[in-house]
Amino acid sequence: MDKQVNAGTFTLGHRPVNRMGYGAMQLAGPGVFGPPKDRDAALAVLREAIASGVDHIDTSDFYGPHVTNQLIREALHPYPEQLTIVTKVGATRGADASWNPAQSPADLTAAVHDNLRNLGVERLDVVNLRIMGDVHRPTESSIEPQFTALAELRQRGLIRHLGLSNATLKQVHQARGIAEVVCVQNHYNLVHRADDALIDELAPLGIAYVPFFPLGGFTPLQSDALSAIASRLDTTPMQVALAWLLARAPNILLIPGTSSLGHLRENLAAASLTLDASVMDELSEIGTAEAAAH
Repeated sequence: MDKQVNAGTFTLGHRPVNRMGYGAMQLAGPGVFGPPKDRDAALAVLREAIASGVDHIDTSDFYGPHVTNQLIREALHPYPEQLTIVTKVGATRGADASWNPAQSPADLTAAVHDNLRNLGVERLDVVNLRIMGDVHRPTESSIEPQFTALAELRQRGLIRHLGLSNATLKQVHQARGIAEVVCVQNHYNLVHRADDALIDELAPLGIAYVPFFPLGGFTPLQSDALSAIASRLDTTPMQVALAWLLARAPNILLIPGTSSLGHLRENLAAASLTLDASVMDELSEIGTAEAAAH
């Protein structure tokens, strides 16, 4: 299959990765809980992503729980040499599908070992500390105990690189005082722009910024202006939203998730979409208008 990922690369940890990656969260069952409704389709999506040039997959052992990591292992192990798998620790799932903080050093150590076992590796490429403040919005708190525990696991050789998820700028600074930070994964998209300044600060430091919910997550982006631009460009609104993110800053890495081969192909094709300055301005105005409305 011809490579479809052609939006350039950015360094993530110890190697450059294509800026269009893949997020595995939607491979689990409804509510990111339980097995997929179609296991064969989930495996096919993972394999096609790799065949199409994706070399950065985002996952976590609390997706399912354990489901997405086990699917990744079944579909792709032994892993391609250039594949970077990024996982998250800091939460567990209750029997009722609840999301529960698991932030003690013992919890984090157990989570790292769960990820190692379910992915079938001896060392994790990148581990993000998922800070459990507000569900999708960072809140200020010290992360020194948690990040120190992960830094110690890195020193033991169980983790190559560390990152943060759902973090404030202050927490990024605190973490960087403990160990190197290679990526920050926060809520960001065309209409959710709270991290504009953070993205711009991270870029010259060589730190990747990875938006979660790049297409709105559980409430997909909807905008008449976005739809009109997409129609004019003969593409889809979601492809335009992804292309805007790629054009927004060179350190942005995308991990749109899907359990559908059709949606996977649509997402990857967004890497080929070029937006001129006037379109970028129009799209930025959408985000500004949405922010003012809320």
